[in-house]
Amino acid sequence: MPNPRLAGRYAKSLIDLATEKDQLEVVYADMKYLQAVCKSSSEFVNLLRSPIIQADKKRAIIEAVTKGRVSEITNLFNRLLVNKHRESDLPEVVEAYIDQFNEIKDIHKLKITTAIALSDELKNSIAEKVKAAYNFGSIELESKVNEDLIGGFILEFNNNLIDTSIQRDLKDIKKQFSKNIFVKAI
Repeated sequence: MPNPRLAGRYAKSLIDLATEKDQLEVVYADMKYLQAVCKSSSEFVNLLRSPIIQADKKRAIIEAVTKGRVSEITNLFNRLLVNKHRESDLPEVVEAYIDQFNEIKDIHKLKITTAIALSDELKNSIAEKVKAAYNFGSIELESKVNEDLIGGFILEFNNNLIDTSIQRDLKDIKKQFSKNIFVKAI
């Protein structure tokens, strides 16, 4: 079961250690790698969360996956998680570390969903407009395509949602017709 409070505490400890050792960006790159591994391999996440697999096997698999790709600090941190039987929380700790790093460096995640793929020029233009409008330091843009939107876009950032999609407009019109105030209920 995911525990965001625990993940935040472990991530904070790792950030403090990485800052002390002057390796904040190095550990951030390691966390981005682990995030990519967790997103691309559900088997890896299932292995981490499996109560059947012994801790020493999990440690060996984590070390095999990360060997030569992560720093010594991250490697030791992964061992600590396994020793404390918290390896199942690794994906959440990785996400919490990235979020805390972004907060420190004033990096804001911007997610845009459109009906068709956007050009790089248009993505950069949208990012610059949001950056100027909300006084963001820098932006990390994630683009997604969802043909069900028909047209328009959905923009998500800092717990804000801007939905200008045709799909949402059609749903609003449907609600208006279902609650037509000009037709008396029988």
